[in-house]
Amino acid sequence: MKRLFIILAALAAIGAALYGGLVWMITKPAPAMGVGPTITLSQGEVSGGVDRDDSAVLQFNGLPFAAAPIGDLRWRAPQSVANWDGVRDGREFGAECLQARSGSAEFYRDLVDGLGLSWGTRQLAAIAAKHAPEPVESEDCLFLNVRTTNLGGASLQPVMVWIHGGSHKTGSGSSEVYQSNGLVDNGVVLVTINYRLGALGYMAHPALSADDPRGVSGNYGLLDQIAALDWVRANIAEFGGNPDNVTIFGESAGAQSVAEIMSSPLGDGLYHKAILESGSSSYNANGLTRAIEGRLSQHEAGLEFIDGLANADASAADLRAISGAAVIAQSEAKPHLGGYFLPGVDGVVIPRLMGEAIREEHINNVPVLAGYNGDEGTLFYQYMKSPTLLQIPFPTAHNERMAAMDTLYGQADAAILKAEYGLDDPENFDKAATDMLGDDMFGVHMRFLATANVAAGEPTWLYHFTRTPPSPTQTLGAFHASELFFVFDSHSPLLKLSDEDRALTTAMGKYWTNFAKTGNPNGDDVPGWPAYDEASDQWLTFNPSIEVASGLRAARLDAIERVLNKRINLAGAVINPPLEPLLVEAEIVSGDEEAGTDGFQP
Repeated sequence: MKRLFIILAALAAIGAALYGGLVWMITKPAPAMGVGPTITLSQGEVSGGVDRDDSAVLQFNGLPFAAAPIGDLRWRAPQSVANWDGVRDGREFGAECLQARSGSAEFYRDLVDGLGLSWGTRQLAAIAAKHAPEPVESEDCLFLNVRTTNLGGASLQPVMVWIHGGSHKTGSGSSEVYQSNGLVDNGVVLVTINYRLGALGYMAHPALSADDPRGVSGNYGLLDQIAALDWVRANIAEFGGNPDNVTIFGESAGAQSVAEIMSSPLGDGLYHKAILESGSSSYNANGLTRAIEGRLSQHEAGLEFIDGLANADASAADLRAISGAAVIAQSEAKPHLGGYFLPGVDGVVIPRLMGEAIREEHINNVPVLAGYNGDEGTLFYQYMKSPTLLQIPFPTAHNERMAAMDTLYGQADAAILKAEYGLDDPENFDKAATDMLGDDMFGVHMRFLATANVAAGEPTWLYHFTRTPPSPTQTLGAFHASELFFVFDSHSPLLKLSDEDRALTTAMGKYWTNFAKTGNPNGDDVPGWPAYDEASDQWLTFNPSIEVASGLRAARLDAIERVLNKRINLAGAVINPPLEPLLVEAEIVSGDEEAGTDGFQP
């Protein structure tokens, strides 16, 4: 018996050692980048890092593009960044913006399970997630990162500025999925940015508006994005980038941000082309002081949010004295207010309802590449349990579900949607509703923007990404954000990549960078991509073969869009400010001046 115990103890020790070694191998930090050349910016000197995978690529990370929005600068428009002394080390990323992280572990687990990974791969993923270091985060987070192969180049390269997703509440420009050389290898300079998130980035409040020289509050995260573009215009030539050829691109909330920048006069002239992946803002009906029926104004939402943290008559200084940790805790305690901490119509930063502005050509129209994925709803339906954002929660009894569809869409369009998706089959409802939710949240808005942009005279290209994970047990399909790994060439080493997927990755990277270079994704040995027009309704599909499709989901999107237009009309009549504020010449307050998923929004 004693001998058995010794053997078992030895096996346990060996197992523990093997596990510890596996953890070390998976989670060991990457070696420090080699020190690259030093360049001089208007704020000071910065040394770059030599990319670990390709010595031709230089990284300049953690560059401040605005002053730290802390203390008296919290909940203000971004201010000019101060100069620094000495040489700043550009090898490390700056802190991520302070954000609520509850639920992220569960979401990651659901994603891993839905990919249909093998048991062993799931265990590796779980180990990596469990032992991953906590991200460094702070309110002092207005940093950007530049990746280039063109330092000192004979001619300047096009610039692509990436705006990350995360529902305007989470994420960072330093996320691993964006840290790849696929795009820069195609001859562009890549910039990824942080911006303020959640309540710290978008909360409006009467006291903050009264304290602001523009008379408005909120939209701080959007102003951060515009400030980053202003920094790019002033500095990117030092990295080999062309400030007169800038493409803004983003996914999900990042794509919504692109549309919001296009809707703001403050961004005009800072970019020249736009790429939107699975997101636009045509559903957003937030207003600073006005609200549609059943909703709050953003001022009212701010007052409700602050209740319990400060008195109802708190001054702006009182609000800025609340700790950042308390703001995040309040965000997690009052999640129902999250849909108000988004860009909204204030008459200055965003002059009018964005859906109306897009439709009626009151945005800065530029060449656009846009699209969405085939199974966008799979990551959202388990939380929403509805085929549409227009009614959450949705009834659970089938007859009530059918009646709700009639009420929301009218009997004629409801009949089309029921038949097209199979919603009228009780046994199939959840699957059908998941499919419709993706079109309702993303698909209709991508086509809506494309149609309006073409009508405004700007060339536009639409895509539909339908490549699914290779596992036969996967349940997510072409899920929300799955195209990112192909665009950035940042596939996980845990996933087996087929030759077809490698070819698709190469092609998508070329399409994206061709567009950034010339405003047209065609060329460079990729299949032809016809420009979009409403009559032919042609999209390019990626699955992994690349083919042109006409009238993609047309009957479904037509029915959803008819209601979208009605909702925009109703909301615009309520949300848009009176004429006078629209005539105000608005500027971002610079450092030289006085310091100063509910409803419509996915």
